[in-house]
Amino acid sequence: MEDAQSVATLIDSTTTKIQQLQQAFAELENHRAVSLNLKWKELEAHFHGLERSLKRRFDDLGDQEKEFKNKTSEAQELVEKKKAAVVAKEHASLEKLQEKRDAALFVIGDVFKKYKTSSAKPAVIKDEDDCVSDLTVEDKPPDMKVAAVDPEEVNKISYNETMDVKPRPELAKLCEEMDSKGLHKYISDNRKNLATIREEIPFAIMISADPARLVLNSLEDFYRIEVPTSDGKRDSGLLGLRRTCIMLMECLAQSLADTGRVSFYDVINDDIKEHAKAIAEEWKPKLDDLDVDASSGNSLEAHAFLQLLATFDIASDFDEEEILKLIPTVSRRRQTADLCRLLGLSGKMPGVIEVLANTGRQIDAVNLAYAFELTEQYSPVALLKSHLKEAKKASSPTKSGNASPRAENEVNDRELTSLKAVVKCIEEHKLEGQYPVDPLQKRILQLEKEKADKKRVAEAAKPQPKRPRANGGGFVPRNSNINDKSFYATVPDRYPAYNYESMHYVYPAHTNSHPPSPLMGAAAYNIPPNHGSYFGNGYAYQAPYLH
Repeated sequence: MEDAQSVATLIDSTTTKIQQLQQAFAELENHRAVSLNLKWKELEAHFHGLERSLKRRFDDLGDQEKEFKNKTSEAQELVEKKKAAVVAKEHASLEKLQEKRDAALFVIGDVFKKYKTSSAKPAVIKDEDDCVSDLTVEDKPPDMKVAAVDPEEVNKISYNETMDVKPRPELAKLCEEMDSKGLHKYISDNRKNLATIREEIPFAIMISADPARLVLNSLEDFYRIEVPTSDGKRDSGLLGLRRTCIMLMECLAQSLADTGRVSFYDVINDDIKEHAKAIAEEWKPKLDDLDVDASSGNSLEAHAFLQLLATFDIASDFDEEEILKLIPTVSRRRQTADLCRLLGLSGKMPGVIEVLANTGRQIDAVNLAYAFELTEQYSPVALLKSHLKEAKKASSPTKSGNASPRAENEVNDRELTSLKAVVKCIEEHKLEGQYPVDPLQKRILQLEKEKADKKRVAEAAKPQPKRPRANGGGFVPRNSNINDKSFYATVPDRYPAYNYESMHYVYPAHTNSHPPSPLMGAAAYNIPPNHGSYFGNGYAYQAPYLH
């Protein structure tokens, strides 16, 4: 603003300056020695033209300044209106949120009151000193699996009215009849539809008169005698049975966790707990000789034992340190994090992650670190880089040139498996910004190309079998002693006797056109594919969680 005023003052003083210049020009004419071609009128017209031009430009700038100020004020008013609208919306949203919160608190309080009146009943427990004392359900810790529904009312209501999913009739009938063996057979025969059946089982087992005993009875053949196979693989039927046992225990736990369906303490009573404890004590010695490295974090036996403790709430009857030692044997299974929470081991997870990271299972350590929000303490990127570093270190001795082609192929397969597992882990946890996958993808492509080239070379070096002639005939020796003059003289020379004894028929080897039947562990209970053995400490390893 001050600059504009100074410019206006200078423009106003232009006339005075022109008059002063006119006087100076007159004095110059009086003292001139020669005549000047330049007249004062011309100079005056020039300066007045400059004055008018400056005034016109100054007025234009003033108009533009006013227009800019008007637009600025309009924009500020619009911004203020939008701010006021946003504040009004925020207040309205907060009021609605507060109303919903108050309504939710009211419902929770009402349910809690009903729970107190319906489920408060005496329960006999034993303390550490074997003293018997009475304790009501109200005194149980808040994390216990207690429902807010009277079990007598649940028994009066048909399962069709209380269930979100209606199980198929044959499944419901088996559960209602407490037929555990028939239930095993039905699941085994319908593994193609296992995903759907898995959703129905939690509702179906609650139809039975004693759901917990039905599940316990289904565990009877878990350690039956394993039938050896001709190819040296494990008994697929037994593996499928064990997976079914684990699934049934998971389904029972799922039903008990649904507080709107049935009371935990009405299903898992003292007799059931004693029965489950007896089974667990029978199974535990069989786990003492379990090879942690050989299990590769995917032990069905250890998983079943831990699931038994969690489902029937008997973990407190066993040594916590012994339970912790079993966690690495199931670290690859997708239920591991939930199992640890149910067993009350969340506070022990840092130690478990340390064990996994130090024994070559860095990817399992990353998964557990994310599950228990320990990524700040255990950097996922550092763990993955350590995994690949060990992979390269383990493969370096065989790449010195002294290893056989078969050993080199195995090393390449292990490195390829490790790279793919790391890439999958990065993508699952969205770590691309911290650990770019492009170099890893290039290395994967390189190893796959090398593998394909070696396979082509090996197949080309194999001797090709001789093919039989199209007409099925054998080799006929040529008679080179035929006399040209008498070539057409005698028939026998023209048509020599066929040498049947020299015929050789080549029959193709028998090929089995029928592929082996798929293992029973299909659908959600997949048998893990062979991803090669781990290179660091000799146990098999596969990155993704398995069921």
